[in-house]
Amino acid sequence: MAEESLHERLSNPARPVFLLGDVPPGEGTPPHKCSEIANKFVSRSRMLAADGYIVYDIQDEPGRTDEKRPFPFRRVMDSSTHAALLANLSGRECLVYKCVADPNFEGWLENNKTIGHTAINLVGRASSEGKYEGPTISEAMNIVEAKEDVHFGCVCIAERHTLEAAQQRGKTYPTEHVNMVRKIKAGAKWFISQAVYDAEPTIRLLKDYATLCKQKRIVPSKVVLTFAPVSRKKTMTFIKWLGVRVPIETEELILSAEKPIEKSIEYLCDVLREILSECAGVGVPLGISCESVSIFKAEIDGVHELFRRLQTIMLDSSGTPWKVQWVEVMPPAGKIGDDGDDEGALVALDPSEKVRTLLLGIMVGTATVSLGVILGGKGKRA
Repeated sequence: MAEESLHERLSNPARPVFLLGDVPPGEGTPPHKCSEIANKFVSRSRMLAADGYIVYDIQDEPGRTDEKRPFPFRRVMDSSTHAALLANLSGRECLVYKCVADPNFEGWLENNKTIGHTAINLVGRASSEGKYEGPTISEAMNIVEAKEDVHFGCVCIAERHTLEAAQQRGKTYPTEHVNMVRKIKAGAKWFISQAVYDAEPTIRLLKDYATLCKQKRIVPSKVVLTFAPVSRKKTMTFIKWLGVRVPIETEELILSAEKPIEKSIEYLCDVLREILSECAGVGVPLGISCESVSIFKAEIDGVHELFRRLQTIMLDSSGTPWKVQWVEVMPPAGKIGDDGDDEGALVALDPSEKVRTLLLGIMVGTATVSLGVILGGKGKRA
């Protein structure tokens, strides 16, 4: 039986999905340094049973808020290029983020397809105000939906789904669930949430989304919940600047702790438990993504511990036996590769050559639900 691709795992409502997020290196970083950075990320995350990686497309977003950005903005390399490095080094596919505010959006899409990525996540403009080049999110969804062998998801933001947010927009009730159903009709196969620090808006959104899908007789697309640990005031300020809702008492609880990173992880585990408890039986398939929003070592290390704990909580909640096991798998052919001197070259692995791989596999019942990691073996140039 063929291994599910990442977009199939994201689209499959019958199984959870577990992702790890990364940000590309700064724009202008030398190629050899980019490879070193990617290799370090892959090496650190090799022992996590992740289905794949998320690679973010970082934008300045000057029109999103009047508040001063806590960290200075720096441009980063293209998300699809960094994703190619990660895929080659790890054997794991990447979900590539792309902001639609790009006048060369269609050219980027063609290049992304040539590289070999089949799963992308579309991100709309930072604000409805101001001038932006490139397609709108609706236009971008139509463009991608018309392409073959490319599948897309979108973001969902629980902070938009509060009564306060609705009042600010002159509405009597929040409508993020309506936006999600509209995007499903346009072809979105999954949703990735903004970082979660308050369970209540997410619970409200998931329940309203499930109800509307039932009314419309639509199967809900999977919602991947994102979590990011925090260990210091500056990172907490940045999280809030990004639009994440953090209750005052939560901020005080974490930052006043003797070990803030441990308290943050503990708190986020409780948030997931509350979401799973309150949304049990509503019919929305869920997944988990973990990321660090800074390069602070304690927070990067915290991501890995948080990933393991959240994965355990979600799998335990299914009520189905699961385990981690080692197996040998065949790496997929046609991945972006590097034979040592020609970066970005396509390679095809010889099907007759079995390479040693590690599948830190999460077994739920009889189904394996995570991707193998290539430990050795070279590809042959196509």
